[in-house]
Parts: sequence; C-alpha cells; structure tokens
Amino acid sequence: MNAEALLPLRGSIVLCVLLGVLVFGWLTWRGFSSRRQDREAPVPTINKQPVAIANRTFDPATPPTNMPPLAPGESAECDFDFLSNACVRGESRQTDAIHATLTVTQITVTPQLNINIWVPTGVTQHVIEHEEGHRQVSEYYYQTADKLAERIAATYMGKQVEITGTDLGAESSKMLQQMAADITDEYNKELNPGPTQLLYDAITDHGRNEVVVKDAVAHALKNITIESTQRHIQEIEQATPSPGPNGRQGLLANFTSSERRGTVHCRSSFARKPRPLSPAEMFQSWDARW
Repeated sequence: MNAEALLPLRGSIVLCVLLGVLVFGWLTWRGFSSRRQDREAPVPTINKQPVAIANRTFDPATPPTNMPPLAPGESAECDFDFLSNACVRGESRQTDAIHATLTVTQITVTPQLNINIWVPTGVTQHVIEHEEGHRQVSEYYYQTADKLAERIAATYMGKQVEITGTDLGAESSKMLQQMAADITDEYNKELNPGPTQLLYDAITDHGRNEVVVKDAVAHALKNITIESTQRHIQEIEQATPSPGPNGRQGLLANFTSSERRGTVHCRSSFARKPRPLSPAEMFQSWDARW
C-alpha cells in the first residue's frame, strides 16, 4: 500500500517540476524578447555639426554686402545662426482607395551653429571681447543641441497618422513635411538663446560699460536659467490635465493594411540673432516679452 501510494505522488512531483521548467523558460524567453525589442526600437539619428566661427573685419564707411546691418548705436556685431535640418521618412499602409495609415520609420536631424563676428578696422580690444561674450553664450546653448533635437524627434518616431485623399502619396508627403516643420520649429523654440543674449547686452550696455565679459556671461546664463525653470514649472502646472474617473486614459485602435509605400521629406529652419532692446523694453518683464 505504501509503495502504491508513492507512485501517484512521484508522478505529481515530476509533473510540477516539468510545469515549473516550462513556466521559467517562457518567462525567460519573454524577458529576452522584450529586451531585444527595446534594443531594436528605432531611434532618431542626430548629426550635430561642429561650430563654424568666422572673425571678419570691415570698413565702417563701406560695409560688405553680406554683412547684416548694424543696429543704431552699434559698431560691431556677433551674428549667430542656429540651423536645423529635419528629414522624416515614413511608410504608408493602404486600407482602401482613399485611406491609408502613415507610420514614421526614420528621422534624421542635423543641428548646426554658424557664428560670424564683425568688427570694424582699428577696433578696441574691449569691443572684441564684448562680441566674444555673445559667441560664448551661443556655444553654451549649442552644447546640448543634439540632446534637445533627439528628445524632440523621439516623440515622432513610430507615430501613426490616418491619411485620406484621392492621392495618398501626395497626402503622405504633405504630412511628413508638416512633421519635419514641427520638429525644426520646436527645436528653435526650445533652444532660444535670444533672451540670454539680450540680457547680456543689457548687463554690459552693449559693451559700453566696464563689466567684465566673463562675469556678464555667467550672470546672464544663471538668471535666465532660474527664470526659465520657474516659468516651465508654472506652464506644467497649468497644462497638466485632470485624470479620468478611474485615473487612467487609454486609446485602442485597430488597423488593416494591404499595401506599403515609403516616403521621405526634409525641412530646414534657422534662428538668428535677436534685435536689440529699445530703452523702453529694458524695463519690460521677460514673461511679457518671451
């Protein structure tokens, strides 16, 4: 009786061990598959270009035609261009004659910074140092331009959009063009060294006072960073939506495809040196102006 009773027990133990091995193997495979998908998930490509700096001299009586005009009261200038070029590639899956689903499959963003320092012949070292301060501010913002471009572009990777029209290829191209424009526009908006450059000019009185350039640059960067952080927190608090009744928000969609086509579109944009402040604007708040 005891031997017979042990047989079913041994069978149960073997069965439990086999089930345990199967479950462990399935969980291991699932974790490996998930990690593999994460590693293979497409990411945007960022081709950050080195800063291009050119120091130029000119005759105030006959300034060159390619030189940006000086503002009233200025004798020299630092002209900086933050350029961004975005290329967006997508695939469309046609569901019927006039409908398709467009999926973003690849994004390439190329940030670039061009700096031209224009000083008149015979200029003092103090003026040159002031314009170099503008260069330092520009390069400070460009340090993290690639991270900014990557963060913005990543929000568009894998994005799916419903396309409708009799010419689905043209509509897909138009949508990708809009996405590329949105990426460059958001990049310029978030990079935005303009307020810091204007504050630097206000601190130094456009190079007319004796404030040390290094101190003026540091002060401008520090104060703009503090103010931008405070403003960003306020924007988040105002824009955060209230959760639904169950505290969750969900979206479920089903797509059917029968045809796939690839499309690519690029968009370039740039942000240039801001105009100088007028005396009246010196006393306006930064929030009202930017």
